[in-house]
Amino acid sequence: QWVSSKGDVFFESKNPATQEVVRRVPQTPKSEFDEIVSVAKNTFEEWKNVPLMTRIRYMFEYQRLINENTEELAKLITHEHGKTLVDSRGDVFRGFEVVESTTSFSSHLLGETLENLASGVDTYSYRHPLGVCAGVAPFNFPAMIPLWMFPVSITCGNTFVLKPSERVGTTTEMLVDLLEKSGVPKGVVNIVNGGKDTVTHICQHPDIKAISFVGSNTAGEYIYKEGSKHGKRVQSNMGAKNHCIVLPDADKEDTLNALIGATFGSTGQRCMALSVTVLVGEAQEWVPELVELGKKLKVGPGHDETVDIAPLNSAEALDRVERLIESGARDGTLLLDGRKPTVEGYPDGNWVGPTVI
Repeated sequence: QWVSSKGDVFFESKNPATQEVVRRVPQTPKSEFDEIVSVAKNTFEEWKNVPLMTRIRYMFEYQRLINENTEELAKLITHEHGKTLVDSRGDVFRGFEVVESTTSFSSHLLGETLENLASGVDTYSYRHPLGVCAGVAPFNFPAMIPLWMFPVSITCGNTFVLKPSERVGTTTEMLVDLLEKSGVPKGVVNIVNGGKDTVTHICQHPDIKAISFVGSNTAGEYIYKEGSKHGKRVQSNMGAKNHCIVLPDADKEDTLNALIGATFGSTGQRCMALSVTVLVGEAQEWVPELVELGKKLKVGPGHDETVDIAPLNSAEALDRVERLIESGARDGTLLLDGRKPTVEGYPDGNWVGPTVI
């Protein structure tokens, strides 16, 4: 059940277009964290014995509920994250596809047998759930990345403790609400909140058997080392720096449109974002057209269906991007400067437009 935290340290989640405080998120105290893990551990003893086909039926119902509530989820993501509604719908849909894939897990969880391996020796292998697993999710995909984690884990028979980003946790709460409406018992998926202290608790708690992480290199390296040191299985998916090499025989129109989408989509806030393009030979002559396409993109609040570039998620991110543009301009030539665009009616948004150096 949802329990009000007694924590006295709070993180503020703000609408990036207006700076309106969407909610205040408490740092989960250690005592409450231990209690939540205990609930997950006790629930595991019952959940692991639920037949696989029953767990899969829950996932069929869960995917139906996500599909029916896509628009509400998308609006919630746009409100607290800031991304365009088109991107928010895509965020939900990519997560929905993972839930959809869990309905085929009966074949993935098969064991193996081999008769007569040696004289009088037959071998058998079985796949067993581990126990309590944990996930640490980033801010940039409030629906998709949590849905990469807990549906897969619980379908395999584990219970789960999820720490969403403190900036976008409302979406996660709605996803867990929908999960409970699908029939999954309470205590199978649990939410903890906070920053690094909560992450450290996850890495060190003896009853958590595995951790899945998506996010920055700094956090990912810490979680991998700290979790492994405490005997946990850890998968740590960290940041990327993506480069594109464009050869002169590429289709010009298709390539330019693809570069614009890959570079400026989601306001660059995704690990797939294209930050460096190397134009080879005659393709270097396309740069002026690339700049002109960038100028045509509309900057504004995510709920406006005509907007191409929504605000950055936080004022800290905006400050960092502006500093990087300044640094890049000193080292190269600033062909398109997206800093401090004017967005009518939204003077306080974390705005930055397309930039080409």
